[in-house]
Amino acid sequence: MRISHLLAVAATLSAIALTAIWWGVDQRGRDDLVVYCAHDLIYAESVINDFRDKTGISVAVLGDTEAAKSLGLVERLMRERGNPHCDVFWNNEPLATLTLAREGLLQPYQGPEAAERPAEFRGADGAWAGFGVRFRVWIVNTDAMPATEAAIDERLAADDLSKLAVAEPLYGTTLTHYSLLWNLWGPERLQEWHRSLKSRGCHFVKGNGAVKDLVASGVCDFGLTDTDDALVALDAGAPVAMLPVRVDGRTIAIANTASIVRGTKRLSDAERLVDHLLSAETEIRLANSGSGQAPVHFGVDASRLPENVAMMQEWTTQGASLAGLDQARDACLAWLQKEFAP
Repeated sequence: MRISHLLAVAATLSAIALTAIWWGVDQRGRDDLVVYCAHDLIYAESVINDFRDKTGISVAVLGDTEAAKSLGLVERLMRERGNPHCDVFWNNEPLATLTLAREGLLQPYQGPEAAERPAEFRGADGAWAGFGVRFRVWIVNTDAMPATEAAIDERLAADDLSKLAVAEPLYGTTLTHYSLLWNLWGPERLQEWHRSLKSRGCHFVKGNGAVKDLVASGVCDFGLTDTDDALVALDAGAPVAMLPVRVDGRTIAIANTASIVRGTKRLSDAERLVDHLLSAETEIRLANSGSGQAPVHFGVDASRLPENVAMMQEWTTQGASLAGLDQARDACLAWLQKEFAP
């Protein structure tokens, strides 16, 4: 399939249904515990259903579309300041959560499960805690090139990057990736690197899933994506392999986060749900789901994890610090919006 056709398909899919959608365990009612969820609902549903079955608490979930990522829910929470419609925010990346905490929109809660993880995966004031980690990875088509860091470095140094795919870094984990580079390298070096990719023919596409599809199909030889997308290709039998992206020797570990929204009238139930999200059982469930996310809970039995996910647990101990990156993200995004303006 020609690359122009695949890019057009990716753009079309990302443009469909930009409005967030409701999914409820029961019909949404006045007594429901309301969760805004940026994690894929296909995986979140079983976690929420398990909570309902154990507690009898009815839950309504508002999820974002692929195109909007978590930004639509964050903007909604900002608009609802002082009159929240949401009780618990399940985000799929930490930077926007850090922004909400900085804005005073999250209710600190230091429950028993929050302590069962390394300090880098929880806010010092209890405003958030992380679980279910994915990583930025290189996805490589092994029919086209060796899956080694040396081979990737050699390709990146070449004049022609028309076989490289990267998601547009305007949202999601690619924006987190760029924000980290902005913070560590400084704006000038990042801008020079990005423009060098563009000038040598790198394909910037609408999302990490599109990157995965291009590499798995052989249209591109390698690309930047996340472990959850790479695992989908591996599970489908595609000739791909993944290697962690390293910046100054550190991996880019991106956790889900659980937070209580300040002003909730369901504080006790919200605390119970946060404890459930942060539990070892939920981490094991997410590890064994299609999203294949690595646990950070101290109580997780590694023998209950899939082989590919167990391998990632070592990567969690090597993660670069994301502290303060929400502010770097704001400056980086302002530049990127101009860079990708029509």
